[in-house]
Amino acid sequence: MLNNLVGSVVLIEVFQVNCPGCFIYSLPKAIDLHERFHQQGLVVIGLATAFEDYDKNTVENLRKLITTGEVIGETLKALSQYGILSEGKLPWRIPFAVGMDRVVAETEPVTDKRVLRYAGEFLPDFDTLDDEKKRSVLQQVRHYLEQKSMTAETFERFALQGTPSCILFDRKGQLKDISFGQIDYKQAMVEHFLEEK
Repeated sequence: MLNNLVGSVVLIEVFQVNCPGCFIYSLPKAIDLHERFHQQGLVVIGLATAFEDYDKNTVENLRKLITTGEVIGETLKALSQYGILSEGKLPWRIPFAVGMDRVVAETEPVTDKRVLRYAGEFLPDFDTLDDEKKRSVLQQVRHYLEQKSMTAETFERFALQGTPSCILFDRKGQLKDISFGQIDYKQAMVEHFLEEK
Protein backbone atom coordinates (compact mmCIF):
# COMPACT_ATOMS: atom_id res chain seq x y z
CA MET A 1 0.00 0.00 0.00
CA LEU A 2 2.78 2.48 0.85
CA ASN A 3 4.24 1.97 -2.63
CA ASN A 4 1.09 3.64 -3.99
CA LEU A 5 1.86 6.71 -1.89
CA VAL A 6 5.39 7.41 -3.19
CA GLY A 7 5.43 11.13 -4.00
CA SER A 8 3.56 11.98 -0.80
CA VAL A 9 4.85 12.46 2.72
CA VAL A 10 3.14 9.77 4.80
CA LEU A 11 2.44 10.10 8.51
CA ILE A 12 1.06 7.00 10.21
CA GLU A 13 -0.50 7.94 13.54
CA VAL A 14 -0.53 4.81 15.71
CA PHE A 15 -3.04 4.76 18.56
CA GLN A 16 -5.09 2.45 20.73
CA VAL A 17 -8.84 2.86 21.13
CA ASN A 18 -8.30 2.55 24.90
CA CYS A 19 -5.60 5.26 25.11
CA PRO A 20 -6.80 8.60 26.50
CA GLY A 21 -3.59 10.44 25.55
CA CYS A 22 -4.08 9.44 21.94
CA PHE A 23 -7.45 11.24 21.87
CA ILE A 24 -6.47 14.23 23.99
CA TYR A 25 -3.17 15.00 22.22
CA SER A 26 -2.00 13.03 19.21
CA LEU A 27 -5.15 12.41 17.15
CA PRO A 28 -6.24 16.08 17.30
CA LYS A 29 -2.69 17.06 16.21
CA ALA A 30 -2.77 14.52 13.36
CA ILE A 31 -6.16 15.90 12.26
CA ASP A 32 -4.73 19.43 12.35
CA LEU A 33 -1.73 18.36 10.25
CA HIS A 34 -4.02 16.60 7.78
CA GLU A 35 -6.24 19.66 7.41
CA ARG A 36 -3.30 22.05 7.02
CA PHE A 37 -1.02 20.02 4.74
CA HIS A 38 -2.96 17.41 2.76
CA GLN A 39 -3.19 19.78 -0.23
CA GLN A 40 0.62 20.01 -0.19
CA GLY A 41 1.13 16.25 -0.33
CA LEU A 42 0.76 14.97 3.23
CA VAL A 43 -1.13 11.70 3.64
CA VAL A 44 -2.11 10.89 7.21
CA ILE A 45 -3.19 7.35 8.05
CA GLY A 46 -4.54 6.29 11.42
CA LEU A 47 -3.50 2.85 12.63
CA ALA A 48 -5.26 1.39 15.65
CA THR A 49 -3.17 -1.23 17.39
CA ALA A 50 -3.27 -3.36 20.54
CA PHE A 51 -0.37 -4.20 22.81
CA GLU A 52 -2.54 -4.36 25.96
CA ASP A 53 -6.23 -4.28 26.90
CA TYR A 54 -6.99 -6.70 24.05
CA ASP A 55 -10.65 -6.82 25.11
CA LYS A 56 -11.01 -3.07 24.47
CA ASN A 57 -8.56 -2.39 21.61
CA THR A 58 -10.65 -4.30 19.08
CA VAL A 59 -11.87 -3.92 15.53
CA GLU A 60 -15.43 -3.66 16.84
CA ASN A 61 -14.58 -0.73 19.13
CA LEU A 62 -12.59 0.91 16.33
CA ARG A 63 -15.61 0.56 14.05
CA LYS A 64 -17.83 2.25 16.69
CA LEU A 65 -15.28 5.06 16.99
CA ILE A 66 -15.13 5.65 13.25
CA THR A 67 -18.87 5.39 12.55
CA THR A 68 -20.40 7.06 15.62
CA GLY A 69 -17.58 8.75 17.54
CA GLU A 70 -18.19 6.42 20.49
CA VAL A 71 -15.22 5.88 22.81
CA ILE A 72 -14.73 3.20 25.47
CA GLY A 73 -12.83 2.28 28.62
CA GLU A 74 -10.16 4.62 29.94
CA THR A 75 -10.62 6.90 26.94
CA LEU A 76 -14.29 7.38 27.81
CA LYS A 77 -13.45 8.06 31.48
CA ALA A 78 -10.69 10.59 30.75
CA LEU A 79 -12.50 12.45 27.96
CA SER A 80 -15.62 12.67 30.16
CA GLN A 81 -13.54 14.12 33.03
CA TYR A 82 -11.95 16.69 30.70
CA GLY A 83 -15.36 17.65 29.28
CA ILE A 84 -14.25 16.77 25.75
CA LEU A 85 -17.23 14.58 24.81
CA SER A 86 -20.48 15.84 23.34
CA GLU A 87 -23.45 13.70 24.34
CA GLY A 88 -21.00 10.95 25.26
CA LYS A 89 -19.24 10.96 21.90
CA LEU A 90 -16.29 12.69 20.27
CA PRO A 91 -17.21 16.14 18.93
CA TRP A 92 -14.90 15.54 15.95
CA ARG A 93 -14.39 12.88 13.28
CA ILE A 94 -11.16 11.41 11.98
CA PRO A 95 -10.99 12.76 8.40
CA PHE A 96 -8.32 10.36 7.09
CA ALA A 97 -8.14 6.63 6.45
CA VAL A 98 -7.96 4.44 9.56
CA GLY A 99 -7.08 0.78 9.72
CA MET A 100 -6.49 -1.87 12.36
CA ASP A 101 -3.10 -3.42 12.97
CA ARG A 102 -3.05 -7.19 12.44
CA VAL A 103 -3.31 -8.56 15.99
CA VAL A 104 -2.84 -12.31 16.35
CA ALA A 105 -2.37 -14.80 19.16
CA GLU A 106 1.18 -14.90 20.53
CA THR A 107 2.73 -18.29 19.75
CA GLU A 108 6.49 -17.72 20.01
CA PRO A 109 7.94 -19.38 23.12
CA VAL A 110 9.61 -17.15 25.73
CA THR A 111 13.27 -18.18 25.55
CA ASP A 112 16.41 -16.48 26.87
CA LYS A 113 17.33 -15.64 23.27
CA ARG A 114 13.95 -14.00 22.61
CA VAL A 115 14.08 -12.01 25.87
CA LEU A 116 17.55 -10.71 24.98
CA ARG A 117 16.52 -9.87 21.40
CA TYR A 118 13.42 -8.04 22.62
CA ALA A 119 15.40 -6.01 25.17
CA GLY A 120 17.91 -5.01 22.48
CA GLU A 121 15.19 -3.97 20.00
CA PHE A 122 13.20 -1.86 22.42
CA LEU A 123 16.07 -0.44 24.47
CA PRO A 124 18.80 0.81 22.13
CA ASP A 125 21.10 1.52 25.11
CA PHE A 126 20.67 -1.96 26.60
CA ASP A 127 24.29 -2.98 25.90
CA THR A 128 25.60 0.04 27.83
CA LEU A 129 23.77 -0.87 31.05
CA ASP A 130 25.67 -2.36 33.97
CA ASP A 131 25.11 -6.06 34.71
CA GLU A 132 22.67 -5.46 37.55
CA LYS A 133 20.46 -3.19 35.41
CA LYS A 134 20.63 -5.67 32.51
CA ARG A 135 19.43 -8.47 34.80
CA SER A 136 16.57 -6.28 36.04
CA VAL A 137 15.56 -5.31 32.50
CA LEU A 138 15.70 -8.92 31.29
CA GLN A 139 13.54 -10.00 34.22
CA GLN A 140 10.95 -7.32 33.37
CA VAL A 141 11.02 -8.22 29.67
CA ARG A 142 10.57 -11.92 30.50
CA HIS A 143 7.59 -11.10 32.73
CA TYR A 144 6.05 -8.92 30.00
CA LEU A 145 6.51 -11.59 27.31
CA GLU A 146 5.13 -14.36 29.54
CA GLN A 147 1.87 -12.46 30.12
CA LYS A 148 1.61 -11.19 26.52
CA SER A 149 -1.17 -13.15 24.82
CA MET A 150 -1.34 -11.25 21.51
CA THR A 151 1.06 -9.58 19.12
CA ALA A 152 0.41 -6.63 16.82
CA GLU A 153 2.27 -6.88 13.51
CA THR A 154 3.07 -3.22 12.76
CA PHE A 155 3.67 -2.39 16.42
CA GLU A 156 6.27 -5.18 16.61
CA ARG A 157 7.80 -4.60 13.16
CA PHE A 158 8.62 -0.98 13.95
CA ALA A 159 9.56 -1.76 17.60
CA LEU A 160 7.11 0.85 18.86
CA GLN A 161 7.32 1.65 22.57
CA GLY A 162 3.67 2.45 23.15
CA THR A 163 0.91 4.75 22.00
CA PRO A 164 0.62 7.31 20.69
CA SER A 165 3.40 6.78 18.19
CA CYS A 166 3.97 8.10 14.70
CA ILE A 167 5.84 6.69 11.75
CA LEU A 168 6.95 9.16 9.06
CA PHE A 169 8.00 8.43 5.47
CA ASP A 170 9.37 10.99 3.00
CA ARG A 171 8.18 11.46 -0.60
CA LYS A 172 10.52 8.67 -1.78
CA GLY A 173 8.89 6.22 0.62
CA GLN A 174 11.91 6.12 2.92
CA LEU A 175 11.35 5.76 6.65
CA LYS A 176 12.48 9.00 8.31
CA ASP A 177 11.24 8.93 11.89
CA ILE A 178 9.57 6.76 14.50
CA SER A 179 8.44 8.70 17.55
CA PHE A 180 6.69 7.74 20.77
CA GLY A 181 4.46 10.11 22.69
CA GLN A 182 3.13 13.51 21.78
CA ILE A 183 6.13 15.10 20.12
CA ASP A 184 6.54 18.85 19.68
CA TYR A 185 8.57 18.61 16.46
CA LYS A 186 6.04 16.59 14.41
CA GLN A 187 4.84 19.62 12.41
CA ALA A 188 8.41 20.78 11.72
CA MET A 189 9.30 17.30 10.39
CA VAL A 190 6.23 17.22 8.17
CA GLU A 191 6.99 20.68 6.78
CA HIS A 192 10.64 19.73 6.18
CA PHE A 193 9.79 16.61 4.19
CA LEU A 194 7.00 18.35 2.27
CA GLU A 195 9.58 20.91 1.05
CA GLU A 196 11.81 18.15 -0.36
CA LYS A 197 11.05 17.25 -3.95
